[in-house]
Amino acid sequence: MRVIGGKFRGRRLRSLDGAGTRPMLGRLRQRLFDILQDGIVGRVFADLYAGTGAVGIEALSRGAGQSIFVESNPRAAAVIRSNLSALALQDRARVRVCRVRSIVGRVRADVFFLGPPYAEHREYSRTMAALQGKASDWVIAQHGRDLRLRDRYGSLEKVRIVRAGNSRLSLYRPA
Repeated sequence: MRVIGGKFRGRRLRSLDGAGTRPMLGRLRQRLFDILQDGIVGRVFADLYAGTGAVGIEALSRGAGQSIFVESNPRAAAVIRSNLSALALQDRARVRVCRVRSIVGRVRADVFFLGPPYAEHREYSRTMAALQGKASDWVIAQHGRDLRLRDRYGSLEKVRIVRAGNSRLSLYRPA
């Protein structure tokens, strides 16, 4: 897996062996950042259910001021820290090893990205409900094509769906 754009374009990222994490496909990551473009420069990006941290690291590579990584698996969090260290990004990142639901209410960010395990449908509704009152520019959920997220979660309104293979990105903005 590699960083696909920005300052660290082409740099390799470590990942966990096995199926414990599901890294975002490169083409879907490219489409996400094509949409966000310069809207993340200098901003705070939260990578919830971070896995390998590829999405938050991509945000840093493209100019985000800071990324917050929330991951419950200590082994995955160690991989994130290793990737951040290899790119000398530790000073622009915070890694939280805990369940998203235990911290999401306290995280402040301009862009929230969430990619829970596709089978954990309740995680989507719980996290979206917790994020609906946040002062953020974007809330973006990566999910399987079989999951249909609601058009609204409180103040969050779905503005777009991006499709790539079996994955989808549902993009929300405050109404």
